[in-house]
Amino acid sequence: MRRFGRVMGWVLILLALAVLGGDALNALDNGGFVARPFGQLWFQIDAGSLTLTQSVVQRYIHPSLWEPGITTILLLPAFVVIAVPGVLLALLCRSRPERRKSLFY
Repeated sequence: MRRFGRVMGWVLILLALAVLGGDALNALDNGGFVARPFGQLWFQIDAGSLTLTQSVVQRYIHPSLWEPGITTILLLPAFVVIAVPGVLLALLCRSRPERRKSLFY
């Protein structure tokens, strides 16, 4: 299980770097760096799932969860939203050295 978590963490980190690289390439074309918001990236990938997620959250979970909570995440830079869970998974699932057994434990 740790190996799967570590691999998923590194996949997310690499994906975040790819998104950051895409934003950097856009900066070369436009003359200034602007990080793409996560909501815009999600909309570009699959607009229908974003709309469906909003409907499900507002209708079946709680309407106020969408507006201050999830929209805040959607407005953050996409590479940050993708990299944070990746770094957490990679750190939490890393292999740890075996502890030495002491005579006093």
